[in-house]
Amino acid sequence: MAGPHRRDARPDHERAHRSHRPPRREEGARKGTRDTPEKRDSRDVQDGLQATEPLDRRERREKRTSRDTPGRSPRHKPRSPERRRRNDPSSYTSTERSSDPLSFDSLAKLDAHNAKNSQGAQEQEQLLGDKDRGHERRRKEKVASGRVLKDKAKHRRRSDHGKEKRRVISGPLAEEGKVRRRGGYVAEDSGKKRFGRKCWISVLVVVLLLVILIPVGVYASKKHGGGGASGSSGGSSDDGPAPANENLKGVNENDIPAAAKNTYLDPFTWYDTTDFNVTYTPETVGGLPVMGLDSKWDDSKRANENVPPLDKEWIYGTMPIRGVNLGGWLSIEPFITPSFFQSYKRNQGIVDEYTLTKELGPQKAAKTLEKHYAMFIREEDFQQIQAAGFDHVRIPFSYWAVTTYPGDPYVPKISWRYLLRAIEYCRKYGLRVKLDPHGLPGSQNGWNHSGRLGAIGWLNGTDGALNAQRSLDIHLQMSTFFAQPRYKNVIAIYGLANEPKMIALPTAAVLEWETKAAAIVRKSGMQQYLAVGDGFLGLSKWKGQLSDVPKVILDVHQYTIFNKNQINFSHQKKIQYACQGWTEQMKESVSVATGFGPTICGEWSQADTDCALYLNNVNTESRWEGNLPTDDPATSVTTPRCPPDSGTCSCDKANADPSAYSAEYKQWLMMYAEAQMTSFEAGWGWFYWTWVTESAPQWSWKAGMAAGILPKKTWQRDFNCTTNVPDFKGLPETY
Repeated sequence: MAGPHRRDARPDHERAHRSHRPPRREEGARKGTRDTPEKRDSRDVQDGLQATEPLDRRERREKRTSRDTPGRSPRHKPRSPERRRRNDPSSYTSTERSSDPLSFDSLAKLDAHNAKNSQGAQEQEQLLGDKDRGHERRRKEKVASGRVLKDKAKHRRRSDHGKEKRRVISGPLAEEGKVRRRGGYVAEDSGKKRFGRKCWISVLVVVLLLVILIPVGVYASKKHGGGGASGSSGGSSDDGPAPANENLKGVNENDIPAAAKNTYLDPFTWYDTTDFNVTYTPETVGGLPVMGLDSKWDDSKRANENVPPLDKEWIYGTMPIRGVNLGGWLSIEPFITPSFFQSYKRNQGIVDEYTLTKELGPQKAAKTLEKHYAMFIREEDFQQIQAAGFDHVRIPFSYWAVTTYPGDPYVPKISWRYLLRAIEYCRKYGLRVKLDPHGLPGSQNGWNHSGRLGAIGWLNGTDGALNAQRSLDIHLQMSTFFAQPRYKNVIAIYGLANEPKMIALPTAAVLEWETKAAAIVRKSGMQQYLAVGDGFLGLSKWKGQLSDVPKVILDVHQYTIFNKNQINFSHQKKIQYACQGWTEQMKESVSVATGFGPTICGEWSQADTDCALYLNNVNTESRWEGNLPTDDPATSVTTPRCPPDSGTCSCDKANADPSAYSAEYKQWLMMYAEAQMTSFEAGWGWFYWTWVTESAPQWSWKAGMAAGILPKKTWQRDFNCTTNVPDFKGLPETY
């Protein structure tokens, strides 16, 4: 038993009797055998040893003596007053001892032995007292519950003549003369199994306990952050230890009202509580919870020495935005986290967040995606983003962060909490935020990153008007929440809709909806810049649009690889197009005299093929290799689109690890990225797509920087479109 030994509670005369039992007369002395000095010395030493012998060993020896010696009275026989007097140490005299006085040598030996063992004897006595009290307590409990068991078996020692010694046991089983062996309880004296009525009752009790405890254990695991992606769900590359959730230790779970338990407001159900305020509060703003936020904030931080701190004005149009996206995080995108989809068969049709969450079911989807939210992007990412020279972060999210509707399989609201924490991390590192709703009710473009691949159900189809109004309602809630003073400096740009497919939707209907949305946001009190997507109409088509809506930025996304007539540009021509074509477009658009006005590039990458896994949808191939047939002749590609007359196109080298890239290819990738940065800074700036991916390094700034194909600092560049572009003749166009 751990801890200090408890004091012996037995009466003083009993403890004295056990510890100072008078030595027995040797058999030879009782029979009149000659008692020599040598025998007396030996006997005296033995008597002294008995006084310090461990109590349990001495008791077993005395039991054996009482059983095996004919005529000796049992040890438990009541003692006469005379015998008790003789056993009282205070009554000892030299004439009452059953042996002669110890010799000088024997006394010395005894003193030495006593000095050596006195401490052990005292500790053993205390242990025995603990055991005695424990046995007595258990006996009383058995009496109270009606389960007193008679001791039907006595401990026997096997002899040393060819027989195995029996193990010493203790506790309740020893009291009952039983030991536990595989298959049941066995009586020690017979060796036969005894699995009777009492054992069956014990089994039933154990089964009932398991029925109760297993669900409790599962519940407790959930409450304390257990679980994660597993099984056929795949799961993103969210490796690493589960969050420690240390801040829950100071919170009393009983402080959570019964109505809030196991809801969004119960921090004991959160997978990750790191850097959240876990004090319960039912407070909402705009119908959205503030749970998890601290009441104080600090806007004095700056991203780097080239930009102002958050609480100082950023002069847009003069200071270029150098930002990065957190794609594939709060809105799942298959090519960024392909592991969510790789374990499914093609005929299962798991191709987007809608089908993924529907397949997983509500509970497993919530557990899987919250682990992804907690682990895919963490505080260290914001620290690294700042260190890389970024000053803005674009955060894509979807409407189910705010609410869901009947029939939706999406995980509701959990991503809202992580969105709020991400904003606080940006604040901590002086990074300004662009909010960007990637998924609106019904899907504004029918692409997988809107949540559901397929038909457009926003401003289109049977529920088009309903979903348009739902989208406005969501903006009312969100803009009311983000109009709070704490977000005045850290949120710089508020997006209305990411990539509405205006080449398939009525342009007038989209512009009307955006006008209504802008009015709602302004009425809520937000004065930040608003952002609208160019809808793939081309920048030139936006001249004069939304001119009556103040502080609006046009957001264009520039890629050569999704256009079958640009993906086949040579390496040299791609850089030239960035330096000349995109630069001219940005200069034209950013001036209200020739274009829309404020213009940014919200997405771009250094990838020069569309070979990345699932980039064109789950279980589809690429334009590069010429195997991307579609129902639309304008987009269908059935012949290779790598530069003409350059041989057979292959994605093998394009998808290789950057460590296998040639020096010339690395040089080209760096120059292509620097050309695009220069081009987009002719407007108001840019956001790279994206910060991190599982397996597509040409789409990950983090991986590209580590591989030496992207700058260590966003402003440190060797190429700025003012010198001639090399022809890269030594670089194969086909990979």
